[in-house]
Amino acid sequence: MDGNVRVARFGLGQVVRHRLFPFRGIIFDIDPEFANTEEWYESIPAEVRPRRDQPYYHLLAENDETEYVAYVSEQNLLEDTSGDPVRHPQVKEFFMITPDGRYEPKAHAQH
Repeated sequence: MDGNVRVARFGLGQVVRHRLFPFRGIIFDIDPEFANTEEWYESIPAEVRPRRDQPYYHLLAENDETEYVAYVSEQNLLEDTSGDPVRHPQVKEFFMITPDGRYEPKAHAQH
């Protein structure tokens, strides 16, 4: 690998959980490297701030209290193997749920 090419470890429709914080979600978009605002990046405490040069994932996320959209670096994600369905209200907008419980991305018009 030549250092310039990053291959995302996780894929669209995959259920993942955060390594440090108690939330999980379904990946609905992937940035090959950090592509959010400088303010967002600087708001992360320096001691846990992830590198910019890695894939970042957009998640339909949930925790015990609520559902939301999260933006998470690859280094902070782990595969979620619980098999529990994700209850986020936008799941059906982005995915078809297969008979075996997987999330299959729906075709979307490019924006």
